[in-house]
Amino acid sequence: MQKIREFLELNAFGVCAKIGEKLGIASSRIRLWFIYISFLTLGSPVILYMILAFWINIKNYILAGKRNPLRNW
Repeated sequence: MQKIREFLELNAFGVCAKIGEKLGIASSRIRLWFIYISFLTLGSPVILYMILAFWINIKNYILAGKRNPLRNW
């Protein structure tokens, strides 16, 4: 069980950790609430999670001084 948890924490997008940093809440508590809400709403928060993951990825990409992927459009 510990290996699965470590794999998910290292390979996930870090959305819950980023929200936890901003709000000062433990990321494990945010993950738990995300799971609860996903079950209650039949998985619709997954869409929000993917949007936030995309946003964080683009933000980190731009702030790191790398080439802007949006300029190719």
